[in-house]
Amino acid sequence: MDDETGTPPGYLTRKGDYLKRMRRIEGQVKGIERMIGEEKYCIDILTQVSAVTKALQAVALGLVDEHMSHCVLDAARAGSPEAEVKLKEASDAIARLVRS
Repeated sequence: MDDETGTPPGYLTRKGDYLKRMRRIEGQVKGIERMIGEEKYCIDILTQVSAVTKALQAVALGLVDEHMSHCVLDAARAGSPEAEVKLKEASDAIARLVRS
């Protein structure tokens, strides 16, 4: 469930896509681990770290978009005071992403 309200998360329609992306990212991370174990060239490892970082950012941005278009929008349409809470959650999440 999305939160204490018991509503399903907005990303459910794309859950399979997110899981597929995360499995791909997991494979990339294991590849980096293998590269380090095999003492590969630093720049090659850094290139892979950059690719994983971009992949995780893409997942994060997709989830933020889903949160805005589902959770925040639904709360705002309902005229719920929860809309401000949902918007603040999104704003805080975006701030964390920007800092990372």
